[in-house]
Amino acid sequence: MIAAGIDLGGTKIEAQVFAPDWTIADRCRIATPTDYPGLVAAMADAVRWCKGRAGRAVPTGISAAGLLNPATGLALTANLAASGKPFLADIETATDRKLTYVNDCRALILSEAVFGVAQGQSPVAGLIIGSGIGGGVAVDGRLVLGPSNVAGEIGHSAAPAHLVVKHGLPMLPCGCGRLGCIETYISGPGLTRLAKALTGRDLSPPEIAIQRRTDPALAGVWAIWCDLVAELLFSLTLTIDPAVVVLAGGLSRAEGLIPDLTAALSRAQWPGYAIPWLVLAQGGDTSGARGAAYAAYLAIAGDGQ
Repeated sequence: MIAAGIDLGGTKIEAQVFAPDWTIADRCRIATPTDYPGLVAAMADAVRWCKGRAGRAVPTGISAAGLLNPATGLALTANLAASGKPFLADIETATDRKLTYVNDCRALILSEAVFGVAQGQSPVAGLIIGSGIGGGVAVDGRLVLGPSNVAGEIGHSAAPAHLVVKHGLPMLPCGCGRLGCIETYISGPGLTRLAKALTGRDLSPPEIAIQRRTDPALAGVWAIWCDLVAELLFSLTLTIDPAVVVLAGGLSRAEGLIPDLTAALSRAQWPGYAIPWLVLAQGGDTSGARGAAYAAYLAIAGDGQ
C-alpha cells in the first residue's frame, strides 16, 4: 500500500487505503461521534485500522471540514465536536503518528487535479457549492497554501456590489461573523434566500433548479444566482487565471448548470478574453480521502512515517 486517507464528515468517518496505482485497496466506515473524546478515539482507531490494512505505517492524511490555525493548532469547524480543540495534535498523540490534515474542499480539488477530471491541467481551481461555499487551488499537482491556512475560503469574499445594488439584494450576516459574504447568496441556503427576497416564496434549491424551466420568476432568480457565481469565478480568473474550475457540491448537479455558468462567466469576462473550462468533479466519495492521502504522501512519504 502507498498511503491512506480518512474522510471525516459530520455523520460518518471513512478510512481508505490506497494501492500503488492510487486505487482503493480497502475501506471502512463508522459513524462520527458527537463528543470530542469519542471523536479523537474514533479517528485514532481509523488511523490504526489503516496501518493494519496496509501492513505498515503508510503516510496518512485526514480530510475534514473546517480549518486548523497554524499559529495555535486549534481547529475551527462548524459540524464537528472539535472547534477550539487541538484536534490533530490529540490524534497524533493517541496514535504516536505524524499525520496530515487537509480541509475537505482542498482535498477534493487536489484529488481532481492529480487523478480526476482536471488531470494534467494547471492551475486548477475548485468551487464547492453546498450548504456553504468552499474551494481550493492546485498548481502542478500541489495545493497552494499559505501562512494563515485559509486559502480557498472564497465563500467569504465580498458579494459584488454592482449586482447587490442592481437587484436590491439584502445585506446578510454570514456565519463567519462578517456581513455580505458571497456565500450568503450563492450557497444552497443562499439560493433559497434569493428566491425569498425576489419572489417572496420559500423554495428549496432543488425546487428552484427544476421549476426555473417553466416559471419565469424563478428563471430570473436562477439567472441572478448564476451572475453572482460568475463574478466569483471572474475574481478567480483575475487572481490565479485557472485553466480549469472543478465544480462540486449539491448545487453543482443541477441540470444545465455548466452551460448556464459558462454563459454567465463569458458575460463577466472582458470581451475577447478566454474563460476557464468549467467541469464537474468525478471522484465522488473517493475524492476527499484520496486527496488527503496524496497530500500526506507528498509531505511525509520519505521520512519513515
